[in-house]
Amino acid sequence: MKIALGVTGGVAAYKAAELVRRLQQEKLDIQVIMTRAAREFITPLTFAALTGNKVITEMFAAGNAAPANVESAIEHIAVAQRIDLLLVAPATADILAQFAAGIAGDFLSTLYLATKAPVVVAPAMNVNMWEHPATQENLAKLRARGVHVVDPDEGYLACGMTGAGRLAATETIAHKVCDVLGLRKDLAGQTILITAGPTREDLDPVRFLSNRSSGKMGYALAEAATRRGAHVILISGPTELHPPEGADWLPVRTAEEMRRAVLEHSPQANVIVMAAAVADYRPAAASATKIHRRGEHLVLELEPTPDILAELSAAKGNRVLIGFAAETDRVVESARAKLARKGADIMVANDVTQEGAGFDTDTNVVTLIFRDGREIALPKLSKLEVAHRILDQALSLQQPR
Repeated sequence: MKIALGVTGGVAAYKAAELVRRLQQEKLDIQVIMTRAAREFITPLTFAALTGNKVITEMFAAGNAAPANVESAIEHIAVAQRIDLLLVAPATADILAQFAAGIAGDFLSTLYLATKAPVVVAPAMNVNMWEHPATQENLAKLRARGVHVVDPDEGYLACGMTGAGRLAATETIAHKVCDVLGLRKDLAGQTILITAGPTREDLDPVRFLSNRSSGKMGYALAEAATRRGAHVILISGPTELHPPEGADWLPVRTAEEMRRAVLEHSPQANVIVMAAAVADYRPAAASATKIHRRGEHLVLELEPTPDILAELSAAKGNRVLIGFAAETDRVVESARAKLARKGADIMVANDVTQEGAGFDTDTNVVTLIFRDGREIALPKLSKLEVAHRILDQALSLQQPR
């Protein structure tokens, strides 16, 4: 996995070199980006030697460097698209303010705006700067947007003062990075069954009924669970996606095929996540030959497909059962009713008409609804981050089997 490490101008910049070594132990490929102020404290050569990668120091080539070209002009976009996470350590009050205000003043702040990868910041600064209302307001904004903040430690600071502001321990930062990337193995020994994608119900040999599901949310769940050490059984309707390495991938086409596969493999599962968009209806009788146009109205008789989630609930036992509710109106109300009707432990509700959510997007905005009445509304996050949040809650609900 590839991460970008932003190093900003503070005394703690030298600790970023130690952090690089620690992150390399997790087999992470690290691209370092340094601000101009950071280069006053530590040289780019140090990070180039440690990572074996070019260190990015400017938006455009300058001075005796190679002339700027189209490639260098859009490099921030290329980096933004290929990284799995952006980490800024140390993060100064200045860079936090730029991030919060959406100012693209240099390569690092522009990268922050351009990436959809999760972001982790580890602030380090004078205690008065840390406690200043402006800094705390900026941090609140970033947290609300889904940025992960590793709070600084308290102690003796380089300025001679004592208090909060010292860069968090390398191990603490590394742990947070692994946590966000899903590199922890807290699901080792568990089997998680996940359904994904749409189903297709044939009208005739040429046409079928389906929906707009891309399968991205289900595949993100499979990716997250695999990274966390689970044995993953991914039962997928037709998609253009590739299953994560190590997952058992079972392709199906119709709702009935998905039902049979789920019922066959569910007894071995600890957690079942029904993320697929299963067709609610199918033709009562599919035509054996192509239905030809004859100019008159055509009436199709539809019958309900099997309710897989409800069928699983009847024999759930100690398994954690999670359903999805893609809605267009009265989202939480409809999802809560579905939760009660289906007998799931968690219902993941999302408004598919909302920007950044729904079908064929790389992000999602969901509300987790629990049997006990709790609700957890998540901000817009990448689907992989949403997947990790769902798995976190599944773990919290598990009972000894």
